[in-house]
Amino acid sequence: MRPHGTGSGLAAGDVTPAVLAIGRPDFPNILIDTLRRQAGVGHCMVFALTRAGAASCLLDVGNIPTGGDLGAAYAGQFHQSDPNRDALFEGEGSGPIVLPSFAPRMYGARYRKIFFNDSNIVDKCATAIWTGDTCFYVNFYRITAQGRFSDAQRARLQAIAPAIGASVARHFQQAATATPDQNLAALFATRAPLSALTPREQEVCCRILLGLSSEAISQALGISLHSTLTYRKRAYERLGISAQNELFGIVLRLLAEPGRLN
Repeated sequence: MRPHGTGSGLAAGDVTPAVLAIGRPDFPNILIDTLRRQAGVGHCMVFALTRAGAASCLLDVGNIPTGGDLGAAYAGQFHQSDPNRDALFEGEGSGPIVLPSFAPRMYGARYRKIFFNDSNIVDKCATAIWTGDTCFYVNFYRITAQGRFSDAQRARLQAIAPAIGASVARHFQQAATATPDQNLAALFATRAPLSALTPREQEVCCRILLGLSSEAISQALGISLHSTLTYRKRAYERLGISAQNELFGIVLRLLAEPGRLN
């Protein structure tokens, strides 16, 4: 099951904090906070899988105390017996992947005991995205105290999964010292339609995405408020949009496009 795009049902700000934290040391905490607010996720783990058979745990954050041990066990041997493995590798190059809904019967007895029963995990959703030879496999969990994901929470996860998966992939491909403004500047410099804007229009739009008001943008760039509003209007016209939430939507859609994360 693959979503049709990041724009359906996504409002500006839904996953923006995680997008803007790409490359920063606090990305894991901002990611789990975003997932909790949007879909009630208790824990998130990210694995990197390669077609050559290697696996590693890149991220373990949330409310499962034994998450680190689970990550090491999965990367060490259990990734080979993951019932989602075929779907992950069959989806190489096809865009963001949303895995089938969790069902205990999908898993072998030993796998189920270690990764669910002993860890108090009662539900799981997952997404994945390939970049080059690496599959970034993003797993979302809820524990016994939380209960299973509701239908509404599953729908939210499906809506935001492409942007979350792409953000995770980009984060682990970038230096940890990258800043949000550097991330956005690189996106505007290299990706259409954002790259079609003039340098000043790009500067204004970057600061809009960083949450600055028009007055603050004017001060930061040393231009008048009238000029700031003019650059914003021209940029929106070039992009074919009329509101800030549509600008956020363009950025999220670009991040979620397959094969364009390098």
